[in-house]
Amino acid sequence: MQTQVRDVTKITITLDGLTGLMFDRYAGDNKTQLPNEAKMYFLPKTQQLCLPALNLMSFLSARNTTSIAKGLGGKQYSGLCDAMLSYVSITPDYIPIMRDGKPIVFNGFIDGRDELAGIYIHKAVARLPKGIPNPKERPVLELPWSITFTLTLFKNSVVDETFLKTAFLQGGLSIGLGTFRGVFGKFVVAQWEHVK
Repeated sequence: MQTQVRDVTKITITLDGLTGLMFDRYAGDNKTQLPNEAKMYFLPKTQQLCLPALNLMSFLSARNTTSIAKGLGGKQYSGLCDAMLSYVSITPDYIPIMRDGKPIVFNGFIDGRDELAGIYIHKAVARLPKGIPNPKERPVLELPWSITFTLTLFKNSVVDETFLKTAFLQGGLSIGLGTFRGVFGKFVVAQWEHVK
């Protein structure tokens, strides 16, 4: 017997990129250096680019980096982080990244570019404490790009749909998705439609 949850709102959301989307998938430890091809996210057993739903949850609720909960929650952001994690769910687990309605498929880098997919390697040097240089290479997906996913909101006393919509509208410009957020990964909300 399946339990049915009441007071649930499901929303189909499409986000359209305003700036390129930078990838830097974590290897699992701080010593492993991934090749640039392995820094992107792919749908399982394919070369099709995707964004994990967990990255969107981080955008909404991260405590250790910039997030909506920290930006809009003020001094009480910890409770907002908990509420986002408890009452918001995003599917699918791996959200396909699209361009003009078609999946974006990685074909391989030649001289730091994948011309067909519109991906290039961004090279920069960050400065660590005490001025220690930290060279970084990360793949960037060029415009246009978009993602579509379903957000499920369980009724609660902390987070409502109005707050979430404001979060995506404001956060798309001020925070963004992916790595080096704020510079890369900016987006606009192109669709916000209730699922019947």
